[in-house]
Amino acid sequence: MIIGGGLAGMATALALAEAGEKPVLLETRRRLGGRATSFVDRRTGQVLDNCQHVLMGGCTNLIDFYDRLGVASMIRWHRTLTWTSGNGVFERVTPSWLPAPAHLAPAFGRLRLYDAAARRAIRRGVWRILRLGRSGRVAWQDRTFAEFLATCDQPADVVRRFWNTIVVSACNLPVERVAADAALKVFQEGFLANRFAAALGVPTVPLDDLYAAAPAVIEGAGGVVRSGVAARAIAYDGNRVSGVVTNEGLVKAYAVVAAVPFDRLDKLVSDTLRAADPRLQPLGRFEVSPIIAAHLVFETPIMEMPHLVLVDHDFDWIFEKGRTGAGGQHIQLVKSAADAWIDEPETTITQRAVADVHRAFPAARGREPVGTRVIKEKRATFACTPEIGVHRPRTTASGVGVGGGGVPNLFLAGDWCDTGWPATMEGAVRSGYAAAAALSDGCAGVIEDAPIAPVARWLGL
Repeated sequence: MIIGGGLAGMATALALAEAGEKPVLLETRRRLGGRATSFVDRRTGQVLDNCQHVLMGGCTNLIDFYDRLGVASMIRWHRTLTWTSGNGVFERVTPSWLPAPAHLAPAFGRLRLYDAAARRAIRRGVWRILRLGRSGRVAWQDRTFAEFLATCDQPADVVRRFWNTIVVSACNLPVERVAADAALKVFQEGFLANRFAAALGVPTVPLDDLYAAAPAVIEGAGGVVRSGVAARAIAYDGNRVSGVVTNEGLVKAYAVVAAVPFDRLDKLVSDTLRAADPRLQPLGRFEVSPIIAAHLVFETPIMEMPHLVLVDHDFDWIFEKGRTGAGGQHIQLVKSAADAWIDEPETTITQRAVADVHRAFPAARGREPVGTRVIKEKRATFACTPEIGVHRPRTTASGVGVGGGGVPNLFLAGDWCDTGWPATMEGAVRSGYAAAAALSDGCAGVIEDAPIAPVARWLGL
């Protein structure tokens, strides 16, 4: 029995079904996808994603999952990222012919967004990250990325304008809050490991369409999907879990995978079960980090590039979402780590979004959107801070070590579990594959990371 039809739950169910098991996936909603979902905007009738979801070339498990679902063709890959600090000046970052980790060095070295001193500081920081390697990264798991950057002699404006620009988008936390090992992983394996690692994958269809095939694929492999069934509690007999109590009654199972967010899981477990499993006891320690998306529709096109990285703006990204039937254009601005904005009224957020558009595209000044919609994803991700790392639970119960013990047939999955990744879709799928492998010898388990390029490996990565 798998509770939760988000990415972690779908990945668990599909991997188990393909291995010959008989997973039953329970999802409260009528559609699968969890937080990666879409809805019909009542104001316009448009189908809108709850927020922009992207992946990178190093997301090996998420790419594998899309292959298994048969939707890999719905992801468009971009090797060029366009950056701007405003005033219509756009700079493109494209990998060169050089081998990793030097493939991006010429492009970043030419960025006019940063002066010569700033570029030297960035090179100094990147070199330190490269030489640190994976073992050195682990040593920083109990400190913030800002603390790490301080040891690299990074000026405050470089931290704000370069490092934070990337980290906020990748980890949904600023450098002052994010765990250093999470941010270091983004740079080591997302930019330096190989030439494809930094490629950006963007869905070409609404998220509901991306996951619409999942029920048929899971059931075609031998699993069962029961949507519209709400889990109320995990049944526990004092020794093992025995099933799931739902709005339709008790459903017995020989094993349960809880593939739901930590706060949802906290409501499903009894005090007795919590006391029996150390993995469940720190659930109240987890915090969330919000994301805000502002959808704007203009009568005529505003931007030509598919997406734009914003430096020194209120928002972090602009994504081109397509042309309207009347010849206009739909764009989406994204603000990550949006704690300070979450209580702001929609009109204020819309004004900031329009101001950022006018700043990035001077030719659009004076033009106002004909349609707007602000989406607040208050619980978008868990907050991957240094304090929470030690509390991220393993998939399976452990019989040894501090905090050992637990319920042997209760398995946990979700991006907040101990996946080695920050709060990402890749982490969610990895946790699902890990849970499936723990339940069945026939599962391949977690897909290996993309290989590190020879030069990068030689230099210490």
